[in-house]
Amino acid sequence: MQVEAFAAMKAGGPLESYRYDSGPLGAEEVDVRVTHCGICHTDVDIIDDHHGIGRFPAVAGHEAIGVVEAVGDGVDTARIKVGDRVGVGAIAGSCMRCTTCIAGRTQFCAHRDDTVLRGVGGGFARYVRASQWRHVQPIPDAIPSAEAAPLLCAGATVFAPILRYGVRPTDQVAVVGLGGLGHLAVQFLAKWGCEVTVISRSRNKEQDAYSLGATDFVASGTPGELEAAAGRFDFVLSTVTADLPWGDYLDTLRPGGTLCFVGVPPSSITVSAMNLLPNAKTIGSGIPGGIEDTRQMLAFAGRHDIRSQVQTYSLPDLDKALDSVREGSARYRAVLEL
Repeated sequence: MQVEAFAAMKAGGPLESYRYDSGPLGAEEVDVRVTHCGICHTDVDIIDDHHGIGRFPAVAGHEAIGVVEAVGDGVDTARIKVGDRVGVGAIAGSCMRCTTCIAGRTQFCAHRDDTVLRGVGGGFARYVRASQWRHVQPIPDAIPSAEAAPLLCAGATVFAPILRYGVRPTDQVAVVGLGGLGHLAVQFLAKWGCEVTVISRSRNKEQDAYSLGATDFVASGTPGELEAAAGRFDFVLSTVTADLPWGDYLDTLRPGGTLCFVGVPPSSITVSAMNLLPNAKTIGSGIPGGIEDTRQMLAFAGRHDIRSQVQTYSLPDLDKALDSVREGSARYRAVLEL
């Protein structure tokens, strides 16, 4: 099939119409006609080649919502069929044979198909192909497509650690940063039953935090506020892409608490062993969840009215949308409508 996509032809270049042949449909594959695609900071990283792993032409996009156009012969049509509204997220396939896949931890498959790393084949296109049908997620009727798109990466990224680290409804938790990831994390944790504190440098987003379900707010740029939170939290989820005094954030944990990173700071994470050892604290991390984690996340979001707050852009404004992500001005997620 000939696919019209929108590609950066070189690092940092504008996106241009680009056509490629997707080849014959494999037995386990699914073609999805894209109607909406979220724009994640990772897409910008690939287009601008921040980490030296971009493949050009680069068709980014890994939060695609659309309609199933075709399915391979090996697809279980009781679960995925032509005409279904579905999502293809950060992981579009895995081998389904290795020990991690068999254990249900498909996100750790050494042969997983990361949608944004394909070169061509990302979601900024008229069609996107999932290489393994089990990774194609039906979208709950309650969630509009534009609001569903960011859930496939941002939502899956912040929800999976709640499961992995055993966060309890009785826990006191903190979310560091109120952006594309953080605004979803607050909603998930609040609906999970936790008391949620947002930690942000200034009070610019304080009212947003409360409207999303937070019960408290710490302005870390105000002298003494972060220090006053020492020993308060069972779990701290950092969603920021900034270097912060991580020892101070570990100090906000109760004994046995966990500081989990889902945002990627630009420099090494440096802490003293004495921030960890005396009270058996833990540093962890998270990536988008596997097939079942993502299914549970979507069901939970639909059931509890959890929504991405989005700004939508049409195709002529795609580069403008990318700039909003580069500048951090999107409030809180940019979504392309095709």
